[in-house]
Amino acid sequence: MLVHPLPDPVAISIGPLSVHWYGLMYLLAFVLFIMLGRIRLKQPHIMHQGWTVKNLDDMLFYGVLGVIIGGRLGEVFFYNPAYFFSHPLQIFAVWHGGMSYHGGFIGVIVAAWIWCRKNHKNIVATLDLIAPLIPLGYAAGRLGNFINAELPGRIADPSLPWAMIWPNVDMLPRHPSPLYQALVDGILMFIILWIYARKERPLGAVSAMYAFLYGSARFFTEYFRTPDYEVSFAGMTISAGQMLSLPMIVFGLLALYLIYANARRKNRF
Repeated sequence: MLVHPLPDPVAISIGPLSVHWYGLMYLLAFVLFIMLGRIRLKQPHIMHQGWTVKNLDDMLFYGVLGVIIGGRLGEVFFYNPAYFFSHPLQIFAVWHGGMSYHGGFIGVIVAAWIWCRKNHKNIVATLDLIAPLIPLGYAAGRLGNFINAELPGRIADPSLPWAMIWPNVDMLPRHPSPLYQALVDGILMFIILWIYARKERPLGAVSAMYAFLYGSARFFTEYFRTPDYEVSFAGMTISAGQMLSLPMIVFGLLALYLIYANARRKNRF
């Protein structure tokens, strides 16, 4: 049976300055966005739309603010409002971890909308452009969660080869759920979405596919993660993460149906 190594969350210390692994994972996510974005700009159907490297770099600046502000506010309001309202200064301690994906998702959409308004761009086309650039960054964030020994998994069968004891939680074998989410919600989703987005798709289809894929992947991997809290819905118990992912699944499927139905009527796809 494996034991979580509980590494030092501080990667580098120089005098009073400390650089945390969690922060480095976010930096890696933004670097991946830049690298993948430059590859995506060279895809023929993207080149024809007139996007530039400057557009991408500008979007990243807005996106960083959206991820950090939205992610932190999502953590505060979606998962632990009582704690943060009792300890308001902890809202700003992002180096300790605690960023909500769904909050960051909303934050990025708001940031993209602001950028589009300023630059006279179509918001849906913009989201279609950047959607395939996000999943690997998400995977990096989940690695940061694992290094911080956050988001422990549910109790696992001790015979599971990769069952892991999290000493900061208890001495019971658990699923390493942040690694599951990095692999499924991040890497696997990236592969599927990247392949899908390599060809021209109807406007909005890539964004809708992103919503559907992430919502479905997250709903599945939440079964292995200790829930922040659970709610009863339609006679079954689901976690907070699953509850927040359901609208993404429904929206993604409905949007894909309507987008392709409209495209067929126009005989374009």
